[in-house]
Amino acid sequence: MPDFEYIARETTGKQVAGVLSAASQQDALSTLASKSLFPIKVAESVASQKKATAGSRRVPSRLLTVFYSQLSDLLKSGVPLLRSLQLLEEQTSHAGLKFVVQDVREQVADGSRLHDALRRHPRTFNHLTVSMVRAGEEGSFLEEVLSRISAFTEHQDELRGKVTGAMVYPVFLLVVGMAIVTVMMIWFVPKFANMFEDMRREGTLPWATVTLMNLSENLQTWWPLLTLGVGGIIFGLRQYFSSEEGSRNLDRWQLKVPGLGPILQNLAVARFCRMLGTLLRNGVPILQSLRIAKDASGNSVLADAIGNAAENVSSGQSLAVPLRASGQFSKELVEMISVGEEANNLENVLIGVADNLERRTSRKIDLLVRLLEPVLLLVMAAVVVFVIAALLLPVLNMSSTMR
Repeated sequence: MPDFEYIARETTGKQVAGVLSAASQQDALSTLASKSLFPIKVAESVASQKKATAGSRRVPSRLLTVFYSQLSDLLKSGVPLLRSLQLLEEQTSHAGLKFVVQDVREQVADGSRLHDALRRHPRTFNHLTVSMVRAGEEGSFLEEVLSRISAFTEHQDELRGKVTGAMVYPVFLLVVGMAIVTVMMIWFVPKFANMFEDMRREGTLPWATVTLMNLSENLQTWWPLLTLGVGGIIFGLRQYFSSEEGSRNLDRWQLKVPGLGPILQNLAVARFCRMLGTLLRNGVPILQSLRIAKDASGNSVLADAIGNAAENVSSGQSLAVPLRASGQFSKELVEMISVGEEANNLENVLIGVADNLERRTSRKIDLLVRLLEPVLLLVMAAVVVFVIAALLLPVLNMSSTMR
């Protein structure tokens, strides 16, 4: 069982702190209450979290797709959750997935909710998956949610395969081209330096050649520092974006990227609409549905806007009004939500909106993938043409002068 660190007050008002073992946070709260302690803060200890994730490994998404689908089928057939997890644990041959399923089964057997057990393995189950499973448990439609996660994961794999297939050829050319350009800059271009030295002193060298020479000299002199600098920047960005503030800023920037931003926003809105519609269809009250479905968007900016909408709805406003005020939802979508509220048919409208957004976004993604190849080829061609032109222009100028 995981360990929970707590800070609580005794009946006398004295503050105490300690660690206790419990199946879940709710059990830890119950244990404190039985000891006449009033909890101030209860959280799973860092050591317990590290222990849970120490053996956890990344699992291929194709295996996770099968896992979600099989678990959904077993639950639909009436097999209890604990027995379903045991069956899946026994039949899997992947060591990483077997370890994860075993730990999840043990946590569920100890009384933890499924989403709490999945949250212990962030390398395997992302935040969106955990949020959707939580929504399924809260709304009593876990089987449908698992089926939806399976379809979503499979769709992501197909999209990743499409992008990878479309990028193989241009990326290969780009890597080979950049390797050739680098070799030219370090070993080939410097041989022209003496030839162009007189023209450089006279100031008659074309600007392209001067730029190329300067880049070559800097690359030869500073390449170790440049390599360390690029590596440091990549490491720093990864650390920053893994923090709460960095993750929030990344979500905000993603929505503003030309071309890609609207696609990511539509996907997030579609996930939110589908989850909210499914919750409402299963009889979950709208306020509770909003608080659960906001995490299904997978974007903190949209989640904040939806959270604010939930607060306004609790004060008596319609859902469409705060969503319109947030600026994160299109006028068309807000109008459809407004009509759905007036017709008392919001759940069906939301699911219809999700279907339309997913179809429309899928077409945009296909178009973007097709455009990637020619764009990369144009970039590579521009670099190669620049290098060749920078070397040939002075030679052509000298030839014309000698005539």
